[in-house]
Amino acid sequence: MRPPHNVSTPTARAAGIAELEILVDTREQYAYRFSGQQVVTVKRALPCGDYGLTVDGRLVAAVERKSLPDMVSSLINGTLRYALGELASLPRAAVVVEDRYSQVFKLDWVRPATIADGLAELQVRWPGVPIVFCETSQLAEEWTYRYLAAAHAWASTEAAHAERLGASIVREEHGGHARRTAAEHE
Repeated sequence: MRPPHNVSTPTARAAGIAELEILVDTREQYAYRFSGQQVVTVKRALPCGDYGLTVDGRLVAAVERKSLPDMVSSLINGTLRYALGELASLPRAAVVVEDRYSQVFKLDWVRPATIADGLAELQVRWPGVPIVFCETSQLAEEWTYRYLAAAHAWASTEAAHAERLGASIVREEHGGHARRTAAEHE
């Protein structure tokens, strides 16, 4: 039995941020509103993802939103693979699915094992871009808000540390994890 969709989500500030600016891709038709949260949304074309976050003018995090049917279709036609590849170029990124993972095994128009295997393969290929199942649209919206706030806190802290250490934040080619490298001095 599915729990009711009207779960009470917290209204407490995520990561202690008074007001978070979340970018919403211009192609997102029915965008999350983040009502009840301390969020300002700005419509902008994003290079990847449906929701993004900039720090010092740089896109540092994005979340790709998927319904279960959309996730299955994009997995089958290959566009989800490309989307994860693009998301992996960012310091922080994720895919949020508005359903439970168990629903994959109730699909009747495609072999569930094919979808489960495909998701596993994507996670092995891009471990730095988690695919998170959040049961409902409301919970996926809440998770997206909290994820982007945590990414903001991380990026702000990481940038301050890097500046103090004379390092820059770079993305590893494989694995998708951020690391610091020493800046070259002449």
